[in-house]
Order: sequence, then structure tokens, then C-alpha cells
Amino acid sequence: MNRLLSDLGVELPVLAAPMAGGGSTSELVVAAGRAGSLGFLAAGYKTPAALDEEIRAVRAAGVPFGVNLFAPNPVPVEGDAYARYARAVQGEADRYGLSLPSGEPTEDDDAWAAKIDLIARSPVPWVSFTFGIPDSRVVATLRRAGVTVLQSVTSVDEAEEAARAGVDALIVQGPAAGGHSATLTPDRPIASVPLPHLVARVRRSLTLPLIAAGGIGEPGDVAAALHAGAAATMIGTLLLRADESGASTLHQQALTDPAFEGTVLTRAFTGRPARALRNAFIDRYESVAPAGYPAVHHLTAPLRRAATAAGDKELVHLWAGTGYRQAAQEPTAHTLRRLTLPL
Repeated sequence: MNRLLSDLGVELPVLAAPMAGGGSTSELVVAAGRAGSLGFLAAGYKTPAALDEEIRAVRAAGVPFGVNLFAPNPVPVEGDAYARYARAVQGEADRYGLSLPSGEPTEDDDAWAAKIDLIARSPVPWVSFTFGIPDSRVVATLRRAGVTVLQSVTSVDEAEEAARAGVDALIVQGPAAGGHSATLTPDRPIASVPLPHLVARVRRSLTLPLIAAGGIGEPGDVAAALHAGAAATMIGTLLLRADESGASTLHQQALTDPAFEGTVLTRAFTGRPARALRNAFIDRYESVAPAGYPAVHHLTAPLRRAATAAGDKELVHLWAGTGYRQAAQEPTAHTLRRLTLPL
């Protein structure tokens, strides 16, 4: 067992990924820890106070855990392109009586400084970053506080950049992952590289411990990633239907709905590439959606909330990796353990 895991008492080589926007809950993270695994709280889109409350809840359970943060890597949207897109999607919002924010684009950093301060003052076992790589001074501050720092990467170049920043380990994310890609260059196409091949490439370049993520749906996928050089794997989509999941009923139902026949990468919902079940919104707007995160996310968020409340699967972001059909309605512990057989 790699010391990255064994030092925390983690026994299973399958971890629970952070799923911002509702999927991850403190209950799910605690269930993962009690199963001999480790889960991540998703700090994205939460206030520092809400994150602090979740950290306290998991810490009280006495299990190993991590926290995932969005590191600033803004993709500014061009004003005219934003205005055109706002006009295009307003027609969808009209049916719910909504006026989408079509003025100045909303740009923010997800309360970055406050969340880093929270972790530094009240350290957690692991912290992972996605979207961007923190300044080396931030990494050093957290490590001095006793935090193990992990960085999500999608290529060898990104992995080498993260290593230079001083992180302890890497989460190597393949293109089959559900939800947002961790890519540092979201305005460029995502390379289609099988996860084991990507892990092997990073392994040849660096000696840092690796955790493989993206499209894992069965024990064979876990075995392939470990054989390629990963110390462990990570799943997200397969936990969306878990008993402890916070994913909406609409989202959970869509994962088993035969009307959805596959996933695609899209920036139509947030201006940043993310893998989702293909639906009408993607078909209508992917070709005209501008790159621009978080501005496009803030633009479409009210529409997505209204559509979710109305049970409209065609207008919401149904994040899902390619292994989504393997998601089962069962305890988190069962999902994590069945992926380790016959390992």
C-alpha cells in the first residue's frame, strides 16, 4: 500500500471524488471513510461558512477526508459574445418567467482567499485543487500546516507544472470524467487519451504519487489504472445514485433513463468544458456557447435551477462520466468495495 494512503489508514484503492453543486455531501464523505476509503468535500460554489460547517461535521466523525477547491484560472468572456449568448438562451428562460443576467458578465474567484485561510487556520488531512494551480507560496503554507496537497492535471505538461509548485501528489484526470474537466487550458480541445495511457505517460515523467480518475466504471478499470502506475483511483459519477449522494432526483433518474444514450463534452452550461448526458440544451447551444468561466456559469445558473425544480431534464446540466450506467442505488461503501473486486 502506498504511504500516501496507508499513513491515513486508507485501505481501498478507490476514493470518492468531489462533486461540486450537490453530489458530494458530508454523509457521503463519512461513509467513504468508514468503508476504508477517503472522500473529498467539494468546496466549489459554497460559502466559506458552509464549507466550515461541513468540515466540522466530517472531522467529528473521525475519518480521513479531503477538501477540493477551485483554484483561480479565469477564462474571461468577450463582452459581445456574452451578450449574444445571453440573448440566445433567454428564450429558454422565458418559459419560467426568468430574466437572465445579460448585463456585465459576473466574474468571481469562488471566495478563494477566504477558503485558503480557512484551511490554513483549521487544517484538513488532504486538499486538492482543480481548474488552476495555486501559487507555490500557497502550497507551502498548507504543507507547513500539515496538509497533504494534491493537484488535478490532464496532461504531462500540467503534471510537471504542478510538481514545480511543490504539491505532494497528482490526480490524473482522463477525458472520460464526468463534470468539469480539470484542464488548465479550457479554451482548447480536450485530448482523447485513455486513462491508463495518460497515467503511464505521467508516471514516466514524474515520481509523485498518482491518483487516476475519469470514466472508471468497473473493477477492470481500477486494475488498469493501478497497473499503469497509479497508487489509487477515484470515482464520482458512480456515486451520484449512492444512498448518501446529494444529487437531485432529476439527475439520478437521468442516469438510468434510456432516453439518454451517451455523454458529450460541452461548454454550453458554464463556458468551461464538462462531460454531461447529451440533452436538448447541449444540442441547441453548444455550437454558439462562448468560452468564459465563471461568467457563463452565472448566466445559465438561474435557468438550470428552475428547470431542475420543474423536472425538465432537457435544460439542466446532467454531469456524467462515460461509466454512468454502472451507477447503482446502494450505499457508498458498497460501490467503493465492489470496484475493488477481484483486486
